[in-house]
Amino acid sequence: MSDQRPLQPPQILSRQSVARSRLFHIESLELRFANGAERTFERLTGSDQGAVMIIAMPDPDHVLLIREYAAGFEDYVLTLPKGLVDPGEDIVTAANRELMEECGFGARRIEPLVELSLAPNYMRHRMQVLLATDLYPKRLPGDEPEPLVVETHALEELPALLMRDDFHEARAIAALFIARDTLRQRRQGSAPLDW
Repeated sequence: MSDQRPLQPPQILSRQSVARSRLFHIESLELRFANGAERTFERLTGSDQGAVMIIAMPDPDHVLLIREYAAGFEDYVLTLPKGLVDPGEDIVTAANRELMEECGFGARRIEPLVELSLAPNYMRHRMQVLLATDLYPKRLPGDEPEPLVVETHALEELPALLMRDDFHEARAIAALFIARDTLRQRRQGSAPLDW
């Protein structure tokens, strides 16, 4: 039988800035846990505005993926369009802007699906995943250093995508499975899909 007492967050004894770059801030936190144990944790923070990841569907069966350079791997990866929420934007506006910048499409319908995190023990970063449908051609200039390659893939071919060496971003994989399962449930239910 597990202990069902609510967990009490540790007390932050001190907070120190370790490093800061154009995009990131590293903090060191001195913590005291409820049992008296003290530890130093480091965390990476980014924009407090948040970020969006877009599942853009040109039709009910396909999704747009982009191929972009990933400096962390020093190689090109296949992933979903995404980006930071600019000051003054809501997540729907940010998602539509990023879609126009990265894929050359806007969406008449955008709906939030889920919020994902990445390495929450070390990062204070949340990604809002949105489903974009009823697409139309529209390109905005973005901040990408080179044009992104946009590919169309069948949503039901996720197992085949997972076998590829260039498709491995965990947030994109989770987002696509969530979208696929959400759309399956809607198709089996009474709510019609508006494409």
